[in-house]
Amino acid sequence: MNVLETKRMFLRQLTRDDVDNLLGIFSDFIAMQYYPNTKSREETEEWICRNLESYQKYGIGLWAAILKDSNEFAGQCGLVVQHVDGKTEIEIGYLFLRKYWGQGLAKEAALACRNYGFTSLNFTRLISLINPNNIPSRRVAEKIGMTLEKEVKWEKTGNIQCVYAIARM
Repeated sequence: MNVLETKRMFLRQLTRDDVDNLLGIFSDFIAMQYYPNTKSREETEEWICRNLESYQKYGIGLWAAILKDSNEFAGQCGLVVQHVDGKTEIEIGYLFLRKYWGQGLAKEAALACRNYGFTSLNFTRLISLINPNNIPSRRVAEKIGMTLEKEVKWEKTGNIQCVYAIARM
């Protein structure tokens, strides 16, 4: 089911058939260098199940980014419920196959998610959690209007993360 559309992509709900698509990212040591580790097939299946549960519970989650011109899986982007510093936040998350880096797809998808979160879902604030060393991801957050708010030790990983945030105007 398509959730959003951008100029070059459809964002649709992940399905159990997306395991191999996601493994193209999750098994890539370079794409996952700012994450705690790569993911196995089983962990990728669990990732999809968590997103399916999130769709049911919250109506949001990470969505598959599908290129319109080729119908190819390019990555994932979406809105995710996170718990940061004892607060519930909505995160714009994005991660793309390395062959699509540098083409503006992450920015395009993240901008669509930002707009959807503010206009259709009426969120008043959105964040992105980013490893401080992940300069390209930080640039995407900045390009969609987010600013660095603080650094936190994130409960899920114990690692320091930059919290980029934007409030609805």
